[in-house]
Order: sequence, then structure tokens, then C-alpha cells
Amino acid sequence: MGWGVLHLFCKLRPDTDGEAVVSALKAAASDAQQVVPFSVFGHKADLGIMALGEDLVRLRALQSALQAARLEVADSYLSLTEVSEYAKGMPPEHLEARLHPVLPPAGKRAICFYPMSKRRGDQDNWYTLDFESRKALMMDHGKSGRTFSGRIVQLITGSTGLDDYEWGVTLFGQRPDDLKDCVYTMRFDEASAKYAEFGRFYTGVIGDIDEVAALVGLV
Repeated sequence: MGWGVLHLFCKLRPDTDGEAVVSALKAAASDAQQVVPFSVFGHKADLGIMALGEDLVRLRALQSALQAARLEVADSYLSLTEVSEYAKGMPPEHLEARLHPVLPPAGKRAICFYPMSKRRGDQDNWYTLDFESRKALMMDHGKSGRTFSGRIVQLITGSTGLDDYEWGVTLFGQRPDDLKDCVYTMRFDEASAKYAEFGRFYTGVIGDIDEVAALVGLV
């Protein structure tokens, strides 16, 4: 069974209680949740948080604690870790890494998140393709992704029926250009170029809770 994954993109307010925000993050991290904080580039948010664990109620409690500390949640995304229907036959350790990942990956401080769905247009409709055709396209897409092995760690989480798109994609790299090169290259695959629709992108730098809190101005 997969875990819940909650991405929160937050803005500081003049009355944000920075100490309470830090306490909420540390409490969640010590309570069987994985908490990945990152400073967000640009105007869309100041602080990004990726929290994951098997207890969805605990994830919601983290959101409530952050809002009680007067941190404004400017955007969010809910999804679940999952194993793709096209992944049958993969080694068990690969499936386990998708269902129960250990994050953030060592040495990869650059992070990017975006949601995506498969297109349902009049001409290009992913869901009118038969399974074998879809699987072949995804295998080709995966081949492109494997060329970034060592540079990128990718986690795709499912959100059909949970949020506005069908998947959330979180990429981890050493540098922002790793993220850019990966997304650019994979957009030329037919599964992406013809059938993918993307949501808003958020990019930032991962650190420990105290480091990120200082960088975004919480303390």
C-alpha cells in the first residue's frame, strides 16, 4: 500500500510565527512522517514542503499547524505513492522504492514539482489507446528517463480523483540544470509531446528545517 504525499507551497505573512512553523515541521518529522522542506524560487511561494507518510490525518495535522502559525498556503497538491500499471515484472526493490521512498536523496538539493495529466482531446486521447500501445509509449518514455540515472531521482505519485491532475511529478537533482535538461529531453517522447498536459512548476533548494527556515526568513 502506498503513502500519502502532500506538497504545500506557502507564503510568509507579516504576522507569521516562524518558531511555530519550525516546531510544526520538526514535530511531523519526528512522528513517522518524512518532511522535505525547500526554499522556492520566484513569486509563487516562499517555502515549499513535501510531506509523506501512511497517515493522511497526520499530514493534514501538519497543514493545520502551519496555518495556525499564520503561514499562507498559496498552493498545494495531494497524491499517493503508487506502482504504475506498466511496471509489472520490475524487481521488488524497485517497486518498494516507488511505494515507500526515502527522501530527499543524498546529494540532490535541487527540487522541482509539477502536476500532469494525459490528454483527452478529440484527436489525441490517451485513454482510447489500447493497453499495449500505451505500455510501448511509456517504455520508450522511461528509456529517455534512464539516461538521467545518477543525475535525477524521480518520484511519480498518483492523484486521479484526489486533485486537479492525474499525477504529481517530483524531481531531485544536484543542480537546477539537471532538472531542466531532464524535462526538456523527455518532452520530445511521443507519450509526452502528444499526450501530456502540465500544470504549474515549482522549483527550489532543499535543506534541513533550520537552514530553510533561515533562508526564507522564518527565523
